[in-house]
Amino acid sequence: MGELIKVLMVEDDPDWIKAMTAFLNKEEDILVVGSALESHSALQLARTLEFDLVLMDIQLEGSKLDGIHTAIEMHGIRPAKIIMLSSLGDESVMTQSFTAGAVNYVEKSNFKELPHAIRTAYHRSTPMDALLKELARLKREEQLQSLTKAEREIFELIERGETQSQIMKRLFKAESTLKNQVNKILKKLGVKSSKEAIEKIRRGGL
Repeated sequence: MGELIKVLMVEDDPDWIKAMTAFLNKEEDILVVGSALESHSALQLARTLEFDLVLMDIQLEGSKLDGIHTAIEMHGIRPAKIIMLSSLGDESVMTQSFTAGAVNYVEKSNFKELPHAIRTAYHRSTPMDALLKELARLKREEQLQSLTKAEREIFELIERGETQSQIMKRLFKAESTLKNQVNKILKKLGVKSSKEAIEKIRRGGL
């Protein structure tokens, strides 16, 4: 057996806790180490219990978003990987979950996805990570699209490793004109040097 992933469950339905504890503990690498029925107990466990990940019901104590508030408070106590659970099927609730620092969101009807969600969250490959990477990629692509045809041509030559004098000869440009265009490129890409621009674009895989 590999690393054991210790899970804290925060849920106001004792029957759900019992059923999910039995379901998850069948997995060789997952162990439910504690549970709380309401926010106060969950925050107490956050201070005292050793765990790797939290399964947090959004609707605690009959309040639609109490789990969201609990997640925010828990992050104030310790860094926590939190997977939000809900039966609401509401996109706005999903957005609020991620804003509160959750790493994933699983509808209760899809509970069979939980072992996979727990493993991916534990190993840091989460939908939120993927979303942030995609947003960064789109931002870089947007920045590249802002370059004119002439600026793209210059950037491609810089990326190939050509020197300023080589680019001047190839494109028949004066030194002052080339420097001015390079400065515009750097400004549009939000970087300070040609090297930084190249590294930024390569990291984006563009």
